[in-house]
Amino acid sequence: MAATTLDAPNAHELARFYQRLLGWPVQKEEPGWVEIAPPDGGAGLSFQTEPLYTRPQWPSSRSEQQMMTHLDIEVHDLSSAVDHALALGATVADFQPQSDVRVLCDPAGHPFCLFSR
Repeated sequence: MAATTLDAPNAHELARFYQRLLGWPVQKEEPGWVEIAPPDGGAGLSFQTEPLYTRPQWPSSRSEQQMMTHLDIEVHDLSSAVDHALALGATVADFQPQSDVRVLCDPAGHPFCLFSR
């Protein structure tokens, strides 16, 4: 697998969020499309502008756009990683199913999890 692609109302804005969150450089950028990847190689993240994008609902409900996928991001210090994500524009999800994982939403509304082993 080369990458996971996230749709967004603005691919460039969402890519900037994840670039700053993960510290990954941009690999490719063109109108409506951005790719970032870890500097040491491996699968990256791509972002695609989708004019009809609808924010997913977390937790899921039958009447709202459901989350189709989410990212799990391992961190060294959960509390400082949450603070960093919030400073970049993430929000903490109201529903937290586990005490050792924090569910946040990126600026486009995609849920993602931060966890520490």
